Amino acid sequence: MTEQAARFRDVFAVGEFRVLWIAQTQSRIGDQFARVALALLVFDRTSSAALTALVYASTYLPPLLTAPLLAGLADRYSRRTVMVAVELIRAVLIGLMAVPAVPLPLLAVLVVAASCPDPLFSAARIATLPRVLPDGRYQVGMSIASSTDGIAQIAGFALGGVIVAGTGSPHLVLAIDAASFLVSAALLRWGLRPHLPEPETDQKSARASGFALAGIRLVAGDRRLMGLAALVWTFGCFVVPEAMAAPYAEQIGEGDAAVGVLMAADVVGMVVGGLLVARLGTGLRRRLTVPLAFAAGLPLAATAFAPGLPVTVVLWAVSGLASSYLVLAQVRFVQLVPDGMRARAVGFAAAGLQTAQGLGMVAAGALAEAMPPSTAIAVCGAAGSLGALAIAFAFGLTGTDGPRTPERSPDRAEPIRT
Repeated sequence: MTEQAARFRDVFAVGEFRVLWIAQTQSRIGDQFARVALALLVFDRTSSAALTALVYASTYLPPLLTAPLLAGLADRYSRRTVMVAVELIRAVLIGLMAVPAVPLPLLAVLVVAASCPDPLFSAARIATLPRVLPDGRYQVGMSIASSTDGIAQIAGFALGGVIVAGTGSPHLVLAIDAASFLVSAALLRWGLRPHLPEPETDQKSARASGFALAGIRLVAGDRRLMGLAALVWTFGCFVVPEAMAAPYAEQIGEGDAAVGVLMAADVVGMVVGGLLVARLGTGLRRRLTVPLAFAAGLPLAATAFAPGLPVTVVLWAVSGLASSYLVLAQVRFVQLVPDGMRARAVGFAAAGLQTAQGLGMVAAGALAEAMPPSTAIAVCGAAGSLGALAIAFAFGLTGTDGPRTPERSPDRAEPIRT
C-alpha cells in the first residue's frame, strides 16, 4: 500500500491503533484539566506571571534529564509493559496532587516527579506505532494521533477552565486526571500486544557505546536526524501562549473562563493542520515542513498589539495551523531510525521538545516581568520563526533524500486486505 492510498478507515480498522488512540486521548484530556488548574491555582495565589509560567513549565522541563536514562527501557523491554508501568506511576503522583491543602512547594515537587517518566511513555508509544501501522497507514495514523491529541487538549483546556471557574476546586480536576491514567493503563494492558523491540542491526547504532546514550549519539551523528530534531524543538517558541494565557487574559480585561479558550486556540489550529497534512505525498511533505515552521511564529508576533479576545484567538489558531509542521518532521524522523534504536532516538527528540517548551515558557514568563505579556509572546514567536530558518539552512533540510527502509518487525499488524 502506498502512502497516498492509505485512508482514515484503513487506520481505524487496526484494533491496536484504536487502543493506543483511545488511551492517549482520554489521558490527554485529563492532563489539560490539570494544567489549567495549576495555572489558575498558582496565578491566584501569587499574581506572578513568572511563577505561573515556571510551575506550568515544570510539566515540560524534567525530561531533559530523564530521557537519556529512561527512554532506552522501551528498546529493551516490552513496550506495552513500559507504557502500563508509566501510567500507573503517574496516576499515583497526580492522585497525591489532588489531596486538598497540599502546600505550593510540595505541589511543585509532585509536578516535576509526574513529568519525569513522560519521555519513556512517549518513546514507547511512538516506537510502537510504525509496527501497528505498517506501509502507508503510518503517516495517516500519525496525523490522526496528532489531531485527536489536539482535540483532547482543546476539550481539556476549555472544560478545565469552566470546571475550575464553576466549582472553585482545582483538586477535583487533578483527581480526574489521576483517574484518566488508570483507565489508560487498563486499556493498554488488555488491548495491546507486548511489542518486543527488535535487535539492533544498524551499523551506526551497533558502534555506539553506552546503551542509554546510544540514541543521543545516533541523532547527533546524523545530520538529517539532528536537523529534524532541532526544527521540532523550535516549537518551544510557539507554545508560549499556553503558559501566558492567564496574565494575557488579565492584560486584555478578560476573566478566568477566557483562559481556557486562549489555551485552546493554537491547539484548534494544530488539529485542522494535522488533518490537512494527513495524506500529503513524501515530496510535498518535505517542501512544506520548513515554510510552515517559519510561518508558525508570525501570528504570535502580531500579538504585540494586544488585540481583543476574538482577534487573539484567530491569530493563535493560525499559528497552531502552521505548527502542523511537527507532524511532517516527526514522521520523517521516525522513518529514518531503525526499530532497535527507535525508542532511544525518539525519547531524546521528545525530551528535547518538552524541554524546549518548558524553556520557552520560562523565558516568556521572565520577559513578561519586564514588559507586557503580549510583547513577550510576540518576541518568542519572532525568535521561533528566525530559528526555524537558521536550522533549515544549517542542516540542509530542503534536500530530497529518502528515508531508510524499515526492517520488518516480527509482530507487525497484517497488511490490509483490499
